[in-house]
Amino acid sequence: MTIQQVVFILISLFTIISAIVVVTDRNLFRAAIALMASFLGVAGLYILLEAGFLAAAQLLVYIGAISILVIFSIMMTRRLMQTVESPFNSQPIWGLATAILAFTLLAVVALRTWPTSKYPAPAEVSGVVIEAGVKQLGALLVSPEAYVIPFEVASVLLLAALVGAVFLARPEKES
Repeated sequence: MTIQQVVFILISLFTIISAIVVVTDRNLFRAAIALMASFLGVAGLYILLEAGFLAAAQLLVYIGAISILVIFSIMMTRRLMQTVESPFNSQPIWGLATAILAFTLLAVVALRTWPTSKYPAPAEVSGVVIEAGVKQLGALLVSPEAYVIPFEVASVLLLAALVGAVFLARPEKES
């Protein structure tokens, strides 16, 4: 087993454990922190795949923006520490049945589509091609004919979500 395989297994375990904490923890703040850790693990996997641009985008967009927005929204709500629900699932039989069904479906699909032969080795790409691709992508992201409008719409949507969270979190005036 090579060092790269060991690092892959460790990062994968970190990502999977963080994702499990996200869906099982009843405390929203701890779940949001685990979500950030899971995003960090995905960025680590991108680095192992030598996809530096995707790793940087993962760090900036998901950890730097989305997760922080989620944490601010959670912190602005008044009922963060006032959980009175039971920490256990009220429908364990249905949850177990759904989990078994989903796992079975995923296993069947994975086994039917598992490659019978090895993939060919990836072709080597020169640094010039990658640099030109990143420059072209950067130009497209700020070009009015390409992707600047969707990014502006997404920023307005995120701003509206933040304003909505502030509105919901503000204390009620007693009259």
